[in-house]
Amino acid sequence: MNETFMKEKPVLPLILSMTLPMVLSMLVNSLYNIIDSFFVSQISEEAMTALSLVYPVQNFINAVGIGFGVGINAVIAFYLGAGDNRKADQAATQGLVLAVIHGVVMTVCCIAMMPAFLGMFTSSETVIELGIRYSVVAFAFTLIIIVGVTFEKIFQAVGNMKTTMISLMCGCITNIVLDPVLIFGYGPFRAMGIEGAALATGIGQALTLAIYLVVYFGRPIRVHIRRQHILPGKGMVLKLYSIGIPATLNLALPSLLISALNAILAAYSEVYILVLGIYYKLQTFIYLPANGIVQGMRPLIGYNYGAGENKRVSQIYKIVLCMSGIIMVLGTVICLLIPGQLMGLFTHTEATIQAGETALRIIGAGFIVSAVSVTSSGALEGLGKGTPSLLISLCRYVVVIIPVAFLLSRLFGAVGVWNAFWITEAITAIISLFIYRKAIAKPTMAVRKP
Repeated sequence: MNETFMKEKPVLPLILSMTLPMVLSMLVNSLYNIIDSFFVSQISEEAMTALSLVYPVQNFINAVGIGFGVGINAVIAFYLGAGDNRKADQAATQGLVLAVIHGVVMTVCCIAMMPAFLGMFTSSETVIELGIRYSVVAFAFTLIIIVGVTFEKIFQAVGNMKTTMISLMCGCITNIVLDPVLIFGYGPFRAMGIEGAALATGIGQALTLAIYLVVYFGRPIRVHIRRQHILPGKGMVLKLYSIGIPATLNLALPSLLISALNAILAAYSEVYILVLGIYYKLQTFIYLPANGIVQGMRPLIGYNYGAGENKRVSQIYKIVLCMSGIIMVLGTVICLLIPGQLMGLFTHTEATIQAGETALRIIGAGFIVSAVSVTSSGALEGLGKGTPSLLISLCRYVVVIIPVAFLLSRLFGAVGVWNAFWITEAITAIISLFIYRKAIAKPTMAVRKP
């Protein structure tokens, strides 16, 4: 492969070649999320509620893995664009070591905190028991998740999106197949209930990591994990965390938001907590493909920025913004046309379906304009500008939406919470354009030419 293809290939074909594999894998991943929840909902409505309450902690684990992986990805892509392969190897090696440490710490902490965490949002002993049973098995795979995401970002940094697509799709398909087998017990397998859903997810994630390792050792890529770089270097660690921490917070903020909204909605009914949980499962079908486009964009923007190709950086941003917008239009149309059918996948209770229909129609109004903040935040991460990206996410997930949701809930009940979503997306879109334009006018991390 031509090692400079990321700055020489025409922009639109380049973006399509990098993003379409990721969009396809993210579509499969979102399908897995929906199917996973569908099978859990067949156990009981309490099981689905438990899954909704565990979701913020699962999202936090993924946020740490993906967020720090974004830091690794951005630093590697930047140094490859600048022609410094030794620094790129150093970033990959030290990033992997730190990721392993993160995985071990989170495994212990997340399992230990779950009983108290679940008790904050429900008094139902059944829901708490189901949540603990699910989380103990799911969180046992934390280290595998974190290391798998690290290799995903390393492969993406060198433009190898096909391996990422194949690995993610194999893991997701395995999960989809194993879900009913392990939950309900078919053939030689005993019925495991909600633990079966967690185990199916863990096995799928382990397969994804296994494929990365086989490809890495079987067909070496441009970036290598090297023994001489294992000991952390202060400068490299600071670079990784300067991007990784804001990116992690970007992705972890939805966990804070969901927990805050759960607390607001709990004052009205647990039905609304379930509706919010179902919404976040459904919205992955929209936002994961958009995230796939952003993932494909990050190494392109980082590489071209490192190579001084600022015009291409601008072209990449505008094209990706249009692509994300198209996906959001489709999401809005779906939520307006068939909200009841979507809610019916996860519950058969008429009151819950009706509440969900209202929620999806109102929240869906903000999808289209959210493309601006999603694209701007991802572009800034690819440029190595983690703090401005974090500012956009803070507006989207904390600064605007939580106060607005609280105030509107006092005036209109749960419906006020749903309206807070589109109001926040409109305000954040304006703020994100201002932050993006201001941030790209400033210099980023310096690199020493080899």
